[in-house]
Amino acid sequence: MSVSIHPTAVVDPAARLGTDVSIGPFCVVGGHVELGDRVQLLSHVVVDGRTSVGEGTVIYPFASIGHAPQDLKFKGEPSTLVIGRNNRIREHVTMNPGTEGGGMVTKVGDGGLFMVGVHVGHDCQVGNGVILANNATLGGHVVVGDHAVLGGLCAVHQFVRIGVHAMIGGMTGVEADVIPFGLVKGERGHLAGLNLVGLERRGFPKEQIAALRAAFKQIFHGDNTMAERLAAASSAFPDNPLVAEILSFLGDRTHRALTLPR
Repeated sequence: MSVSIHPTAVVDPAARLGTDVSIGPFCVVGGHVELGDRVQLLSHVVVDGRTSVGEGTVIYPFASIGHAPQDLKFKGEPSTLVIGRNNRIREHVTMNPGTEGGGMVTKVGDGGLFMVGVHVGHDCQVGNGVILANNATLGGHVVVGDHAVLGGLCAVHQFVRIGVHAMIGGMTGVEADVIPFGLVKGERGHLAGLNLVGLERRGFPKEQIAALRAAFKQIFHGDNTMAERLAAASSAFPDNPLVAEILSFLGDRTHRALTLPR
């Protein structure tokens, strides 16, 4: 096993380090930490608590990973923070472990980009390929679906769900659930449409996107009740996986209301 630890770094002997781990100047690694193969802590990084970091993840200077949650109900329970593979965690990012009231685990998927000053609060569940731009903030218990993009300085209220491939504009306050593929913007976010650019970039077929646009209009701009509109969309687009994703999301119970168009 080849591990590179700078002489100024402080690494607890009980920490578990994979192959080709690199720990740079003035880093601190706690005794319950596990760093996977090829993890890099560039400098001045602190990783503590019951935290595991997946292989290939790179953490930049002054990030604080795994310290106690910012939750007054936290009483020192042995909760965890699980970070997946090949993430880029930039300067001054904070990620907190879970709490007894939220399942005891905060989880971050694979291949994400967490830019300067991002905060991932306790008990969050963040999917794969997610991008959080500078100073984006997730309150506790937030769920973020795969490939969602959150703009700079946006803030997500605790317990909110953000669906797959959603796009949140910069400086947006998100107080309610965001549908998959939704585009949300504004000081107090409203549903401004669909993340069509993101869908095209991800390579979804044009016919599926066209059907999704039609279903969106039917669901959010129809004349009947929401339940009737959902049933009509389900009947009209029975084989479209994008529409099915939205219908499934809307069918799940939630702690929050739904972000709607103006």
